[in-house]
This record gives sequence, C-alpha cells and structure tokens, in this order.
Amino acid sequence: MHTIGTLFKKTAQPYIKNPDLFLKESFLAAHMAIHNYCEAHNLPETPRTTVVACLIQHNSASWAHCGDSRLYWMRRGRIRERTRDHSRIEMLIALGKADPAKRATHPDRNKLFNCLGADQVPKVELSRPVSLQAGDVMLLCSDGLWSMLPDHELVKFFQNDIISNVIPALIRSAVSIAGKRSDNVTALAMLWEGTGNADAQSTYTPSTGILTDALPKARLPTTILSSENASSSIAHANDILNDAEIAKRQKKSGALWNNLRQRSVASFPKILPRNNNAFCIKYNFSSQWPCRRRLARGAPHP
Repeated sequence: MHTIGTLFKKTAQPYIKNPDLFLKESFLAAHMAIHNYCEAHNLPETPRTTVVACLIQHNSASWAHCGDSRLYWMRRGRIRERTRDHSRIEMLIALGKADPAKRATHPDRNKLFNCLGADQVPKVELSRPVSLQAGDVMLLCSDGLWSMLPDHELVKFFQNDIISNVIPALIRSAVSIAGKRSDNVTALAMLWEGTGNADAQSTYTPSTGILTDALPKARLPTTILSSENASSSIAHANDILNDAEIAKRQKKSGALWNNLRQRSVASFPKILPRNNNAFCIKYNFSSQWPCRRRLARGAPHP
C-alpha cells in the first residue's frame, strides 16, 4: 500500500496522465518491494498478497486487480460491474464446469493463480475507464467480506445507510457470520458526489453523503502515510528499481523488467496531487502460493 500510494503522490501532476500505465507499473513496483522486503529480512518464504486499486479523476474511474480482492461499482441499488477473481473456481465457472452459486463453498474457492510477491511476474488485469454519476459507489474489499455476504446483501447495506456507517456494519456482519473461521475482512468504499451526467431517474441526494474530512479521526483506522513519514517512503520508492535489483529480477522475469526500467520510478515528478482525483488501494496478504490460502496474521506490510 505504501509503495503504490507513494508513487501516486509523486506521479499525479496534478493528475495521472496514463491511468493504465500507472496502475500496471505501480503494481509491479509493489511486487518488487515485497521481494526486497523478503530478502532484507531473510524471510523463509516471500509474502504473497492480492490487491485491488481504483483511480478516479475527471469524473472517470479506472481500476486494476490481482487475485480475488474485488471492486464493486454500484449505481442506484444495482451492481454495474465487479472484478472477476483470478481463481480456479472462477475459471471453472467461466468454462461451465462449476455452478456460480457454489463460489463461496467450492473446494477450489481459495486456489488463486495470480498475486503480488510470487516468483512469476503478476498479471495486472485492467478495467475499461467508466464515467461516474453522482451517487455511484465504489467498494473495494477482500474475500473475507464478499465470501460471507452475497452481492445482493452488499447492495442492500448501501441502500439503507450513509457510507460512513456501512463499512463498519459490513465488517461486523461478515465477521459474525464467519465466526472462528473468519478470514481477513477488509473493505473501503467511496460515494461519488461529482457533477457527473446523472439522469433524472437517479435517486441520489447530497444529504446521504459524507465528506472524508467530516469523519471523526479515531473512527476508522488507516495505514495511509502521514505527511511526517511520507518523505522517507518516497526515498525508498526511488530505490525500488535500481540497476542492481533490475538485473537480478531480469533473470526471473525476463524482458518485462527491461520495459519497466525504461520508465524508472525514480523519474517520476515529486509533486503531490490536488483534490480533483482519488486513489484507493486494497491489499490482502496471503502466506502460501499457489495453494489454499491461509491468513498470515501479523505479517508486516512492505
């Protein structure tokens, strides 16, 4: 999260010129940061993580994901789109060999074929850019949430309360349903209040929204960098793609890192974004790959 967030702060000038390129390169930089962390701390195995991120600017949203952390795009009480998991069960469903209703209970539900931190280079799946309307909701969450609450239940939560109350309620509900078998339950959501092309049928009213600045500081914990320690992380990000590291990774990852080196993270401008864009990241750490995932409790974030 720190790696991608730091790169966003450096690249937005005042906005991201090429969202697809930024999402790809930031995911790959995070992938390298995980390997660097593993080597620096002599870990017996490299941590793995799924990730989903959404970039919103100019009334448009673009997102990317690796693994089974999901993004839901909701409008007027319906799910417009959601990411498709990089899992064996999702592949079986696409091939017509498994029932979609068995997603949460199928024995292959936790077998993933894509993540950050694995030996192979992650495959970053990108969305098409979409235009937002006032009242649209973006939900980013881990499988610990969506596996406990079906899609129609997720939508119902957002219809019945303001967004600042919905996320804590969703997490409590998922943890309660899962009980002792609860997985990592993480969620982040945003209600778009922009002046999009909302049509006359939209049921959105500004009174149902809440601004980030209006939230009590202790209400929802965050690991997003504060201004005090952002500079040290920016310096770390500059070193992610040094020549020695790239030469080392090329042996494993081939020509892709050559392409990355041509657009070195160190060349990104050191300018913070203005308030006309937003960037949301959701990580979900895992300790095994590829296999049935178990939660690596207390695993530090690179």
